[in-house]
Amino acid sequence: MIYFDQAATSYYRPDCVVTAVIEALANAGNSSRSATGPSIWSSRIVYEAREKIATLFNAKPENVAFTSGVTESLNLVIASFFNKGHIITTANDHNSVLRPLYLRDGDLDLTIIPVDKDGNFEYELMERAFRPDTLAVITTGASNVTGNLMDIQRIGTIAHEHNALFILDAAQVAGLIPIDMENFNIDILCFTGHKELFAPQGTGGIVLREGLHPVPVKVGGSGFYSFAKNHPDMMPNVFEAGTANVHGIAGLNASVDWILKNGLDTDALLLAKDFYEGLKNIEDVKIYGCFKRNRVPVISFNIKDIDSSIVADRLWMEYSIAVRSGIHCAPLIHQALGTDKQGTVRFSFSRFNTQEEVKQALIAIKEIRDDLCQD
Repeated sequence: MIYFDQAATSYYRPDCVVTAVIEALANAGNSSRSATGPSIWSSRIVYEAREKIATLFNAKPENVAFTSGVTESLNLVIASFFNKGHIITTANDHNSVLRPLYLRDGDLDLTIIPVDKDGNFEYELMERAFRPDTLAVITTGASNVTGNLMDIQRIGTIAHEHNALFILDAAQVAGLIPIDMENFNIDILCFTGHKELFAPQGTGGIVLREGLHPVPVKVGGSGFYSFAKNHPDMMPNVFEAGTANVHGIAGLNASVDWILKNGLDTDALLLAKDFYEGLKNIEDVKIYGCFKRNRVPVISFNIKDIDSSIVADRLWMEYSIAVRSGIHCAPLIHQALGTDKQGTVRFSFSRFNTQEEVKQALIAIKEIRDDLCQD
């Protein structure tokens, strides 16, 4: 198998991640629940993971809370911080941002900054969208369809100039680009572990800057203040009701440690560039996105007007190449691209891919194109 679906989830991971999960299965108790050996072992692993995530994003360990992934993180943050007011997002954004906001229709007034046919938007439009009751800008770091990278630092600066929070959906950028919460003016960062952080599925978290005060929205056991009727409102307990996913967090701890030692995934960007250079020379292929600006290693395309699922199915059934087709849970960007009916075929790369795999993929696409577009 050749795996080009990294933007959905990592498949190949560092060996240390697998080892860490197995070790946790053999040793983990319930973190922060007792003074027994297994519980202390788990508490140590969880805190180590907080420290490493804090190092990766330039935050404080006590401001790192773990969740099941970026979707839960965004749902919790939006429910915790906002009652009534105005929120700004973009047409590049994923349903993990959009649907929690739609759910609050009537309480939260939403402005969605449009994008052009290449998936770009004008930052001046965002600046003009602010109102006296604007609470936050909530946006992805990069489109999971076009691969276009947002100017994260600029968005953070704009938000702070208007006394609004900047909340980053880091699902497509964590592990790929340097993210400094302080320098980028990021107030809240929501991340997932299972993409370019190479951690197990079911891991992710919320990272806050100092001085924010979330309200509990998911409540239950915390291991602290058990006689209190209200769930603790301090970080990280405010977002961590119930038993922690220690086995997954152990894998996340190992994967982030590996990234801190080995560096961010620049290899994937080089492979994506080589793929693009070959793909643009195949007749009848339309590639989406902007390739004149910084981007992440995600490339979407179509062959003529052929449904994207047909191309993806043939890549898998005939060549054992795993990609993703369809709408990618990002409907607004597909409307802007004109692919809301056809979807797109999406290739996404990681450091575990090779130049030879890129060559094989280009050959496969050319052969599929020749077969489907016979005169």
